[in-house]
Amino acid sequence: MGRVPIAEPQIGREERERVAAVLESGMLADGPAVRAFEREFAAFCDAAHGVATSNGTTALHAALRALDVGEGSRVLTTPFSFVATANAARLVGARVGFVDIDPETYTIDPEALEACLRAGEEVTAVVAVHLYGLPAEMPRLLELAERYDFALVEDAAQAHGATVDGDPVGALGDVGCFSFYPTKNMTTGEGGMITTDRDDVAERAAAFVDHGRTSGYEHATVGHNFRMTSIAAAIGRVQLERLPGYTEARRRNAAVLTEALAGGPLDTPTVPAGRGHVFHQYTVRCDDRDALARFLDDRDIDARVYYPIPIHHQRPYRHVAASVPHADRAAETVLSLPVHPGVSTDTATRIAATVRAFVDAG
Repeated sequence: MGRVPIAEPQIGREERERVAAVLESGMLADGPAVRAFEREFAAFCDAAHGVATSNGTTALHAALRALDVGEGSRVLTTPFSFVATANAARLVGARVGFVDIDPETYTIDPEALEACLRAGEEVTAVVAVHLYGLPAEMPRLLELAERYDFALVEDAAQAHGATVDGDPVGALGDVGCFSFYPTKNMTTGEGGMITTDRDDVAERAAAFVDHGRTSGYEHATVGHNFRMTSIAAAIGRVQLERLPGYTEARRRNAAVLTEALAGGPLDTPTVPAGRGHVFHQYTVRCDDRDALARFLDDRDIDARVYYPIPIHHQRPYRHVAASVPHADRAAETVLSLPVHPGVSTDTATRIAATVRAFVDAG
């Protein structure tokens, strides 16, 4: 038995053939393959528009700019996420504030958010992270967005295909942002996507990622080169076709782990009614998390902590006052187990048995 990695990109013959076709065409940068991928991914999300970008961070950056978030703006988000969630807001000039998480779901707590809003916070946008593949509590967040008049951004970097009451994430708020990094539920090698039902946001985002271009060599605004390549799009189009199967495999493996670990001292993932989890990560909570990680490592199972240092403890954000005890506690206790499509049912059973052996030995 070989080592079980925490992630394993599933790249096959068809991806290679599509890339070869792009190379043969000579149209390697932004082109028809990118436009096709944008349409197909937008349709997958039930969104009117898709705007492809170079990665998930540039998707967030461009989306915020398209929402007119900038100097003087205030953005609230969760500190329990990858640092890019906050960095994108800082990069457009906004001031960042942090709201605690729901300790059961690890996503932003709407009640904690409302407490900030009631206290008089002037908020331009809220970035809700669909962490580990579980959507945030979008119906409640949408109510707050309407009442307090802020833009709602979905950081769906880990949630391709996740749903809320049957509706896919990505077009539930004003704008959604996805990542196609190699470890994600689907990949383009490196890439990102903005999805939205708002024509104005799509138009501004598409211009911003292409140097502010409106047509030809006419540039109406200052922008970046955040474009996706045709090579990446070619991979992404195949991966999107395979995504339902990948999701089924992740859910199957998660079910094996949950059933085997039920009744033990570890907290397994919570999936509230109406929310479709796609298990980018299968994350448990364990008071002796580091010892469990070492135990698994010694038995060739790669378990990881996402995320050991909350954003408000990272050096660029230590000046931001934040009372987020649930996020702090999660960072001390969470551990993610392999659940990706490369994990067979037998391997998932082996992982579960190894975790139970640690528990029984304790």
